[in-house]
Amino acid sequence: MAPTLTEKLDSRRWNTGENASVEMVYVLTGTSNDLTAKALIVASTAETYDSLIRQSIDIEPEWVDTGADDGRWNVTVRYGLKPPPEIGESAFSFDTGGGMQHVTQSLSTISSHAPAGKTASDYKGAIGVTQNGDALSVEGVDIMAPVYSFAETHYIANALVTVAYRGKLFLLTGKVCNASFKGCAAGECLFLGASGSKRGADDWEITYKFAGSPNRTNIIIGDITVASKTGWEYLWVRYSDGDDAASKKLVKRPVEAYVEQVYEDGDFSELGIGT
Repeated sequence: MAPTLTEKLDSRRWNTGENASVEMVYVLTGTSNDLTAKALIVASTAETYDSLIRQSIDIEPEWVDTGADDGRWNVTVRYGLKPPPEIGESAFSFDTGGGMQHVTQSLSTISSHAPAGKTASDYKGAIGVTQNGDALSVEGVDIMAPVYSFAETHYIANALVTVAYRGKLFLLTGKVCNASFKGCAAGECLFLGASGSKRGADDWEITYKFAGSPNRTNIIIGDITVASKTGWEYLWVRYSDGDDAASKKLVKRPVEAYVEQVYEDGDFSELGIGT
């Protein structure tokens, strides 16, 4: 018996609105082979219907007889506005909203003020110097820092998403690129991790998340110049008490600056999504 595909009476289930779609429901008989069944469905149904695009084909057996090569399958063909992504395709999103950072140094002191006849103390850019008894402290301030968050979703063949590959994603999470990557220079891009799920039997949908922070050079901190700092290295300042000759007061000033590596480097080419 040759396989046949018959549309059911309760077919053409519409979903209207912005995400319009329709489901065609069929019964397929005459084969026990799911690949033969799928090939017949692809050949017998249209790629488009009422300006909608065929997005998926779901087949579910009611019964099969492999000896007689016979069976009965329930079939749902879905049409929608957009075709589903193919293996190898990708999507991109980004956000430049930034994040918060606590800083104790200004870029420059624009002005300082004191009562008439007095001179304001020069703290060399230290922010929020306060006195508690005999001790001075630098309070600092929270500011928005430039952080470029972005994500890429890739549709990857099942054969490539092995246990070893998923382990590689785990080991690269929390590392910084050791070479240029997606428009970021070495040291600027931090891998925040990946999340994925399997799409049927053929491929995976995996979203990779990153954050970018710019490298900096010639950072002025009071009388100190820090030659360079990569985006995800941490800069901190040590302050010390000193005398300000102009105001004749004890002041807090930056005396040392340190650049610390807090993230390991990683080879992002191992992600397999290009650089």
